[in-house]
Amino acid sequence: MTQTATKPGPQLTPQKGQGDLFVESSLKDSIFAHLTFLWDRRRPIERAGLVGLMAGLLLAFSIPKRYESTTQLMPPDNQSSSGLAMLAALSTKTPAGGLAPLAGDLLGVKSSGALFVGILRSATVEDRLIDRFNLCQVYGLRYQEDARKVLEQKTSINEDRKSGIISITVTDHDPKRAAGIANAYVEVLNQLVSQLSTSSAHRERVFLEERLAGVKRDLDQAAQDFSQFASKNRTVDIKEEARAMLQGAATIEGQLIAAESELKGLQSIYTDSNVRVRAVQARIAELRQQMARVGGSQPGKDGSATVDLGEPSLRTLPLLGVTYADLYRRVQIQEAVFEALTQQYELAKVQEAKETPSVKQLDPANLPVHKSFPPRLLIIFCCALFAAAVTSAYVIGEQRWRAIDPTDSGKLFAQQVFQSVNAAMPWAPPNGSAIQLWTNRVWTKFMAKKKSSDEARDDSTLSQN
Repeated sequence: MTQTATKPGPQLTPQKGQGDLFVESSLKDSIFAHLTFLWDRRRPIERAGLVGLMAGLLLAFSIPKRYESTTQLMPPDNQSSSGLAMLAALSTKTPAGGLAPLAGDLLGVKSSGALFVGILRSATVEDRLIDRFNLCQVYGLRYQEDARKVLEQKTSINEDRKSGIISITVTDHDPKRAAGIANAYVEVLNQLVSQLSTSSAHRERVFLEERLAGVKRDLDQAAQDFSQFASKNRTVDIKEEARAMLQGAATIEGQLIAAESELKGLQSIYTDSNVRVRAVQARIAELRQQMARVGGSQPGKDGSATVDLGEPSLRTLPLLGVTYADLYRRVQIQEAVFEALTQQYELAKVQEAKETPSVKQLDPANLPVHKSFPPRLLIIFCCALFAAAVTSAYVIGEQRWRAIDPTDSGKLFAQQVFQSVNAAMPWAPPNGSAIQLWTNRVWTKFMAKKKSSDEARDDSTLSQN
């Protein structure tokens, strides 16, 4: 038998892209098949979407409104160190100007803006706001720590890295309270910055203030000692009193010498009982009493004893002058020190005001008019769309479940699991479990009450008809 050789034909090789086109065509057919199936069963999907729309409407209007109030602070003036200032100057020569923030991070030098943000987020600021607006009662909380956490959640504090502007946004159900808390942040920040200033001028001002208090006490004590000494010794100015007393003593001494000379001349002519002699003798006695008074003592009535007059005299002036000069010098020194410290204190206050970062409010927090939450239209639309999507997935899943072969092992396993779970539900007969028995009793009583109420409603309807 002769075999004829067949000439092999040209082998067909699949062209590139035919498989992709087949997959794309089958995927498109599957999508349109599902869409056609859903369109045929659009009634339950429409009802589910309507129910979702109503549920979204109730949900949207049951959520309380929230309002946002925002205030902005100007970037504070930075008091940079020399090293940071040098790096900042170098950074201006770079095109991007990004060396200054990097240098600040590397050197650990933070701007006053970062300091402000840290103070605003501190517990001290939050506690003052909680006490001022009674936020524990507003939020319905018992402890201040819990109110602090809620306030942190309702407050957003951000610093723009480029401009340095600090934004404080407060969210609250009351628009007035939201604006009040936002503005109160700025007030408390200004108070704390003034109280907690750590600049060198602040430390100098505090030192001078304490030193001035001590010098003032010393000055008051020295002035009191000086006034008591002057009052006790009846002295006002030792130098002037000494000069006046010396001049007065010299005058009295001259008059006394002249009177004694005149007395000798009269005694050579007249007797002691003469009127003129007796008048000169009386004048001489008066001058001697004045001299004794200037000397600090006065002759007694018997002519021998002396009586201390209690007034400063030439004899006591040297001792009084030393004490007087010492007290006077103390007063002058304390006055000079107090005056110098007062000048330095005023200069330190001015320097402190320059170095203390000032809080400048760019935009105050105004009363918000429009709510920030909830977006009611979005909530209603999402609820309706979610209900329609869930119903569509259920319809497709039910159709595919029915298309599975009843003898399929996966379907049989799923049915077995469903039956086991259904047997443990409250409506199933008790299976020996105490928990299931209790839930079955509750379910039975609930259904009995519901059935009795339905029957009563039906009877009332029939009687009305």
